[in-house]
Amino acid sequence: MSQAHVSDRIEVDAKTANLAKVREFLHGAIKRSSLPAGDVNKVVLAVDEAVANIIQHGYVGRDDGKVEVQIEADSSRFTIRILDSGISYDTARGANANADLDLKSHISAGSKRGLGLFIMRKVMDEVQYSSREGQQNVLTLVKYIKAPA
Repeated sequence: MSQAHVSDRIEVDAKTANLAKVREFLHGAIKRSSLPAGDVNKVVLAVDEAVANIIQHGYVGRDDGKVEVQIEADSSRFTIRILDSGISYDTARGANANADLDLKSHISAGSKRGLGLFIMRKVMDEVQYSSREGQQNVLTLVKYIKAPA
C-alpha cells in the first residue's frame, strides 16, 4: 500500500453510461492511496450512489450536464468532492436526512428510493453538501485512514 499523496480529477457527461468511467477512475486513485482494502467497497458505493443520483435527479430534462469528481488523499484521509451544476438537493428534508432511519420499516413500507444520502452517511466518516442554486453543488465525502496498529 502506498503512502503517497494522491490528487486527481475526472469530468464526465452526466450520463448513466459514464458511471463505469467514474468507478474505473476511482479504483485507480484508490490503488495509489493508503485506503485500507476494507474501506474500498464503502467508498465506491458512496461515490457510485452520489454520481447516479446527480445524473438521475440533478439534470432532469437536460442533456448538457457534467459531473466532476476530485480526489485528494494522503496517509490520514481519502476525500472525494463531486461537483455538478444540476438541481440542488435539500439535505435537510426527506427520509434520507434522518441518520436514525429504520431501514427495514422504510423498505417494508414499499420505499425503495430516497436512501442515497442515508447510505453515504452510513459508510463514510464525513458527508458535507453545499449548493449555490443554478451554479454549483459540491458533495464532499471523507473516509479516514487509520494508522495500522
